[in-house]
Amino acid sequence: MLSTSYICTTCGIQYEASALPPGRCIICEDDRQYVNSNGQSWTTLDRLNQQYKNIIELVAPNVYAIYTTPSFAIGQRAHLLITPHGNILWDCITNLDLTTIDLINRLGGVKAIAISHPHYFSTIVEWSRAFGGVPIYINGLDEKWLVRKDTAIQLWNEQEFDLWDKVTLIRCGGHFPGASVMYNPAGKGALFVGDTIQVAPDLKTVSFMYSYPNLIPLPKKDILQIEKAVKNIDYDGMYGAFGRYIKRDAKAAMAFSVERYLQIFE
Repeated sequence: MLSTSYICTTCGIQYEASALPPGRCIICEDDRQYVNSNGQSWTTLDRLNQQYKNIIELVAPNVYAIYTTPSFAIGQRAHLLITPHGNILWDCITNLDLTTIDLINRLGGVKAIAISHPHYFSTIVEWSRAFGGVPIYINGLDEKWLVRKDTAIQLWNEQEFDLWDKVTLIRCGGHFPGASVMYNPAGKGALFVGDTIQVAPDLKTVSFMYSYPNLIPLPKKDILQIEKAVKNIDYDGMYGAFGRYIKRDAKAAMAFSVERYLQIFE
């Protein structure tokens, strides 16, 4: 019987190849996510290619958003950061097709993939292989959530991990133990935050949660830990996972939002 790498339709994460769909999704059974009320269901990358397409959109100089339409699973965006010494795919989406690969190659391809936290593991192995087996950087504290292994996956365990061109991965914790952001110092500086830090709809403030779908907030100590992780870097922009961006004064927005949160605990 042929093996297939099945994909959970609720979280969009691809599992190790198996003859039959897995019996459960450990990502969705965790209290940061949820099992669909209609029950666990699975799909494959081939099926996704038939029903969905990806959009690649220039959202700032040297920054492209990559997202799927119609929305699939969690509905997050990946971002392609163009740098002088190679492009970085920050976070990942599940759908990957030949058109997406071709367009990204026209932009210079991908030198490495970096992931903020397990909810965006998606089809990271497929993406790596599509661009020549490039490394996938994941914080080691989140290793237990890797449901598909590959030699391309590189675990980092430091507080900060340098890539190149002074682009740095920073562990913040909070949402997951290894939840991270990516700092690009080019220009006035920018943070790519996934939803380790969640850009709010007003595009002037941010939020912090243990679980977004289940509306479980983070405790004070975790918010302070996130604040400390990024406090000493200079940035003006912030790019979230759902198409919400703070294009200027993002550091001030972060400081205001932390202070607002802390007032609740007084």
